Amino acid sequence: MVSEADCLFCGIVAGRIPAEIVHETERTLAFRDVNPQAPTHVLVIPKDHHPTAAALAAADHGLADEVLRAAHAVAEQEGVADSGYRLVFNTGPGAGQTVFHVHGHVLGGRDLTWPPG
Repeated sequence: MVSEADCLFCGIVAGRIPAEIVHETERTLAFRDVNPQAPTHVLVIPKDHHPTAAALAAADHGLADEVLRAAHAVAEQEGVADSGYRLVFNTGPGAGQTVFHVHGHVLGGRDLTWPPG
C-alpha cells in the first residue's frame, strides 16, 4: 500500500496536486475524475487518509456517512440525482482499486448498464 505521504489523493487534499474541485466540506472533498467514464464522473473522498472503504468503515462510521452525504450532494449539484446515478467504491486490487485512498465514484448522465465491467 502507498503511504499517506505518497498518496495522490492526500496530495490533492493538501493542494500540492491540482484537481477540479466541485464540492467540499470540512471532512470531505469531491473532484472530477481525470479519466471520466460517464458525463458525470466525480470522486468523493474523506480528507483523512483511509486506504479502503473497509478501513474507513472500521475506523470512523461518522466519516463514512459524511462521504455518502457528500456523494449525494454532488449528484444533486451535477443534476443526476433525479434521473439516477451510480456510486461505486472499489475496495482492493481485485476490485480494480488503483489509488489506495478510499474514494467513491459518482457516475451519471447516461444510461449505466448492469453488470458493470
